[in-house]
Amino acid sequence: MRSTGIRRTLVALGVGVLTLTACGSNGDEAADGKTRITVNCMPPKSAEVDRRFFEEDIAAFEKKNPGIDVVPHDAFPCQDPKTFDAKLAGGQMEDVFYTYFTDARHVVDINQAADLTPYVKELKSYGTIQKQLRDIYTVDGKVYGIPRTGYSMGLIYNRRLFEKAGLDPDRPPTTWAEVRDAAKKIAALGDGTVGYADYSAQNQGGWHFTAGLYSQGGDVVSPDGKQAAVDTPEGRAVLRTLHDMRWKDESMGSRQLLVINDVQQMMGAGRLGMYLAAPDNIPILVKEKGAEYQDIALAPMPGGKATLIGGDGYMFNRKASPEQIRAGLKWLDHMFLTPGDGFLGDYARAKKNDAPVGLPEPRLFTGAADAKDQQVKKANANVPVENYQAFLDGNQSLEMKIEPPHAQQLYSVLDGVVSAVLTKEDADIDRLLRDASGKIDGILARG
Repeated sequence: MRSTGIRRTLVALGVGVLTLTACGSNGDEAADGKTRITVNCMPPKSAEVDRRFFEEDIAAFEKKNPGIDVVPHDAFPCQDPKTFDAKLAGGQMEDVFYTYFTDARHVVDINQAADLTPYVKELKSYGTIQKQLRDIYTVDGKVYGIPRTGYSMGLIYNRRLFEKAGLDPDRPPTTWAEVRDAAKKIAALGDGTVGYADYSAQNQGGWHFTAGLYSQGGDVVSPDGKQAAVDTPEGRAVLRTLHDMRWKDESMGSRQLLVINDVQQMMGAGRLGMYLAAPDNIPILVKEKGAEYQDIALAPMPGGKATLIGGDGYMFNRKASPEQIRAGLKWLDHMFLTPGDGFLGDYARAKKNDAPVGLPEPRLFTGAADAKDQQVKKANANVPVENYQAFLDGNQSLEMKIEPPHAQQLYSVLDGVVSAVLTKEDADIDRLLRDASGKIDGILARG
């Protein structure tokens, strides 16, 4: 799944219909002799601040590189799963196009990505990017994309409710047993308060099942990606915990089949103690759902084994010319990969425009580049960074695991498993996992 927002300030106010009009540049050279590149994921007009930032940064890039003409295409979401493959197959994808981490191998497998290997040495920032993120876009030793952002899952919790329930908000749960205990105490506050909530519809239940499975050391598929791996002690532990919290402890409330907006509304209204999420949920809770920054904190994934990571980056159209690839790499360096500057890194500009600075996003860079990025971020922080220290500290010991192959199809199968456990007290966990394994094996066999 993608995280909940394009970045720290972008909130979708409306989603336009994406039509399959020609997106390519129809040649790499404009009439004035410039190298022209089309790029996507420009914030929509409804996101006024981000739109302005994006346009400012493109103008600055073109001034610095007068021989390059950047033609941006706006869209929200940046990638629509309903049209993504059709655009690729129809030759209508931009020269430089946005992808989720889970898209990388698929785009390569269908031969729609340019091989960037001969050119990455020209990307000044490439060596400063975290290797585990670079590896996501490396297939069979060749580089096919450049990471832009990342996220990892954690446990969002309400400090105010922790205090009211007699819990220490500076010592969040680190195990699922502790989560269960804290949820019971929070639910005991009454007045409709829910201790812990989880998703169980629209593929989001399968996504969170995967995150819970990773946290306990399990996996969704075998290491070779050919067989299901959910019918295991770890898989049963995830479901048993959810079942017992829902039916024995009654700490999850009676309303189920929730999706992300439902849970965010509960947290924003101060009626929810905890749920799993990425850091980008925090500004949404505050700016859209009524929460206060000082009340919302983030802890690492309980369980201590691993956390699910996701993110995005850019790949290049297989028809892009060498000149377009070189121009596109320069654009990525300028827009997204310069520490403390550019569309994602200009923290001073973000702060000036009342965007949250200091959220605990996973670090994109290493070494001196990371040090500079963190220094500028810290100098412009305008959120209570101490509320996220447990998350930052705890992540250091967790394995970072990307989503499984064919993630959305697998999540659809696992949605049914999670929803059954949360809506049927007598749900047969063993049978549910056995049936899900068979369906997942079929999906993996079809490739």
